[in-house]
Amino acid sequence: MQLVDTPIAPAHQRQVGASLRFIDFGRAVFGTVELELNCACAGHVLQLHLGEKLAADGRLDRAPGCTVRYREIPLKLKAGRHRYRLVIPADARNTGARAIKMPPAIGEVMPFRYCEIDALVEGIELLDVRQRFVHAPFDDVAAEFECADPVLNEVWELCRHTIKATTFCGLYVDGDRERIPYEGDAYINQLSHYCLDASYGMAQQTIDYLIEHPTWPSDWHLHMPLIAWYDFLYSGDEGRMRAHYVMLKLKTLHALAGSDGLISAADCPAKDALMEQLGLDGFFNEGLQDMVDWPRHDFAQDGLMGEADGYVFSPVNTAINALHHRSLILMARIAGHLGEVQDQLFFESRARQVAASINQQLFDTKRGSYVDGNATEHASLHANFYPLLAGIVPAARQAGVLAFVKSRAMACSVYGVQHLLDALYKCGAPDHALSLMTSKSDRSWWHMIHRVGSTMTLEAWDARYKPNLDWNHAWGAAPSNIIIRRLMGVRPAAPGFRQAIIQPQLGDLEWARAKVPTAHGSIEIEVTHTASGKPVIECTLPDGIERV
Repeated sequence: MQLVDTPIAPAHQRQVGASLRFIDFGRAVFGTVELELNCACAGHVLQLHLGEKLAADGRLDRAPGCTVRYREIPLKLKAGRHRYRLVIPADARNTGARAIKMPPAIGEVMPFRYCEIDALVEGIELLDVRQRFVHAPFDDVAAEFECADPVLNEVWELCRHTIKATTFCGLYVDGDRERIPYEGDAYINQLSHYCLDASYGMAQQTIDYLIEHPTWPSDWHLHMPLIAWYDFLYSGDEGRMRAHYVMLKLKTLHALAGSDGLISAADCPAKDALMEQLGLDGFFNEGLQDMVDWPRHDFAQDGLMGEADGYVFSPVNTAINALHHRSLILMARIAGHLGEVQDQLFFESRARQVAASINQQLFDTKRGSYVDGNATEHASLHANFYPLLAGIVPAARQAGVLAFVKSRAMACSVYGVQHLLDALYKCGAPDHALSLMTSKSDRSWWHMIHRVGSTMTLEAWDARYKPNLDWNHAWGAAPSNIIIRRLMGVRPAAPGFRQAIIQPQLGDLEWARAKVPTAHGSIEIEVTHTASGKPVIECTLPDGIERV
C-alpha cells in the first residue's frame, strides 16, 4: 500500500514566553513535523515536544498518562536557511516482532495534534511549520453525512477522521501502542472504510495478513468469514474467499463443537490440533480463548471489572456461540457462491443446530433473557445482543430480549457497541440506537470530543474503564459504518454493490442526508420526516446499481 504524506498548516499558534512557540494543528494525525528555519550559526539545538493532549493551562500536556502519546525530540540546526523533517525515534513497544513497520521511505511516525518548539532564541527565525500527515490514499469527499442533530454530526466527523488517520501503516492496526492487526478491530475498520471510500485494497491486504498472522481470541477467528463475505459484498472481488477458502472454513471453529453443535474453546479435545491448523504460532501465550469484550473482567486493572457487563464465563459461552452462528451462516454463503454445495449444506445445517441449542440450553424462560453460558445464571448485555444480531431469537421472545438489552444501556466497550448498535437497528429499535450514539454520558463519543479532548476515537470510553487506553483506536469508530449502513439504511444486497438495500431508520431525527461511495459511483439519499410520521425518501443511484 503506497502511503501519502500530506502537509497540514497550523490551525492556531502563539508565542509562550520569549523562546517557546505553541502550535495547534487542529486534529491529531499520525506523522511528523516539518520546519523551515533560518539560523545565524550552526549547532544550536531546539527541543520539539509533540503530543495528543492539552493540559489544563492550555499548553501541551507533557505527562498525559495512560498510553496517550507525548515525545520530546531534539533538533540540531545548521547555519542558514534550511527545511527540516523531524526524525522520530522508534518506540520499542510498537516496532516489535509482531508490529507492522513503517516504510523506510516514510520513516517513523507518531500521533500528535500539538507541537511546542522550545529554545527559539535570538538569531533563529521560524519561517514555516507543517504537520506531515501520513495516511493511505483517501477520497475525502467520497462520503458525506449531515442530519438535524449536531451531536451526531460531530460523532460522524470524529469517526470519519479516525478511519482515515489510522491508515498510517498501510494495514488496519490497533492504534499506536502495539500496531498489530487484530481480526475484531479489522472488521470494524473494514466496514467503516467501505462506507467512507470505495477503496478496498487495504482491507484485502489486511485479510491476507490476518490469515497468516492470526491472534488469540476465538471471537476474532469467527470474524474472518464475516470479513471475507463483506469484502465480496462491497467490492465484488471473490479473490480472498477463493484463496483462503480452506482456512475460512477452519475459522468458523466448528471443530470445537460438541454433539449439540455448540463450541467451547475451554474444553475440547480438538483444540490443540485446531490451533496448529490455524497457525497460532506461540506469539500469543494465551492460546485460543473466548474474549466477548475487552477488557475482560479477569484482565481488569486497579479493581475495574472490565467491559463485558460482568460476563460470567462458562465452558460454553452464549455470546461466542451466537457469533459462531453468524460465522456459519456467512461461511455457507461463501461456499454456495464458490460452488461448494456439500460445504454449504453442512454449514447451513450446523447453523440451524447451533440456533436450536442456544435457545434450548441457554435461555432463562423465567427472566426472558439469555444467560452468559452453560455454567452460570448471570445474564449480560452481550449474551443477549449477540443472539438478536444473529437472528436466532424466536419471535415470541424477541420483545423481552430487546427490552433486556435496552435496560443495560451501553454496558459494553467501544468494540462491543458495533454489534450492539447493529443488533438494535436489525431489530427495529432505531430510537434507542440513536440515543446511544448521541449520548453525553461518559460512555459516549460526545464525551471523547468534549470532555476528553480527543480528535480520534479512544480505545475505551474513558481511562476509568481502561487505564492504559490510547487515543487513536479505530475500533471505536463504529458510528461511521452504523450511520451509513443502518441509520441511512444503505447496504449492498448483491456482490459488488450491484443491488442496494435502501431502508433508512432515522428514529427521532427530523432529517438526514448522506452520500455513500460504491465502485459504481455515489448513492445520494435524503430522508425527511413529515407531520404524519411517514418519511419522505429521495434517493439517486448511479448506473450499475439496482434498488431492491
